[in-house]
Amino acid sequence: MTDFQNRRRIMVDTQVRPSDVTEFPIIDAMLSIPRECFVPKDKIEAAYIGEHVEIGAGRHMLDPRIFAKLLEALNLTNQDLVLDVGAGLGYSSAVIARIAEAVVSVEADETLSTEAVSLLSEQHADNVVSHQGRLAQGAAAHGPYDAIILQGAIEQVPEALLQQLKEGGRIAAIFLEDALGTAKIGHKLDGKITWRAVFNGTAPLLDGFEKITEFAL
Repeated sequence: MTDFQNRRRIMVDTQVRPSDVTEFPIIDAMLSIPRECFVPKDKIEAAYIGEHVEIGAGRHMLDPRIFAKLLEALNLTNQDLVLDVGAGLGYSSAVIARIAEAVVSVEADETLSTEAVSLLSEQHADNVVSHQGRLAQGAAAHGPYDAIILQGAIEQVPEALLQQLKEGGRIAAIFLEDALGTAKIGHKLDGKITWRAVFNGTAPLLDGFEKITEFAL
């Protein structure tokens, strides 16, 4: 077993499983996808630490525990089409691709998006479509989606994203409220999103998901 394979196993055994993540497809995917391949070369040694890893352009690879818990709460199946927003270098999309039927990976930064295409190809993630564009706009051309996951914290969800969610679909996001974070799952029923809190956790704020302040005269 190589050093990184061992680190991957330790990550799952000491970070993911103790966080009450028990679904086999998630465990298997996180054991299989090499996180070290999806970080900048100077961050390889930090790939398996239990915290968010900055990968450039203001984007981060989420803490393994938070990412795994979001996936567990989404309850993905192998028939789901998933929109992965803020995918950075593609790690999250590679993991989801082993669980879901297909993934549309959205990244705004051109350099990250281009490199992600190459890295995903190297991992044979053939069921991932990479889309470069504003995160808050999603990728409507490939939707609607059974599930949407945001790889960072938000203050509000743009309506454009919610419109891309199928009726009966679900969305996972970490909401920042007064510097505290709460992961929530939203279910779309009768065209409306009903949110429920699933765990406490925080992450760096994604560009374009800040709350718009309204000024009254």
